[in-house]
Amino acid sequence: MPVSSMMVALVDFGISFVILGIVMSFFRFVPSWRIVFMPLFLLLAVIVSLGAGLLISALNVRYRDFRYIVPFIIQFGLYISPVGFDSSTIPGKWRILYSINPMVGVIDGFRWSIIGKDINFYLPGFIISIVLTFTLL
Repeated sequence: MPVSSMMVALVDFGISFVILGIVMSFFRFVPSWRIVFMPLFLLLAVIVSLGAGLLISALNVRYRDFRYIVPFIIQFGLYISPVGFDSSTIPGKWRILYSINPMVGVIDGFRWSIIGKDINFYLPGFIISIVLTFTLL
């Protein structure tokens, strides 16, 4: 079940990526050389999704009512991941704790590879994200 829902999300991502390319060409925005790292971050996002999906599926088999809690967990995860803000706004003493969320490295990586500016890419947080991703899997 998590693999099929992940494939649907990948199709949505592909359509959104094509639209992003059209908008970037309309505004004559040329991505930097960092765009070559985009497949790495996409693979990392797929592995995070697969690991979390398998964990949630196993919990749903054991505890039937767990599926009612999942939307709240996902909504909470949206607020603690850097979707609407930059990770550099997190104070230095909280960056390691903040990096426990595996999607932090993925979202920062997408932002770093697409925008291409010298944004503050926090490498220790990215390494923590990779380790937690493979732990989830």
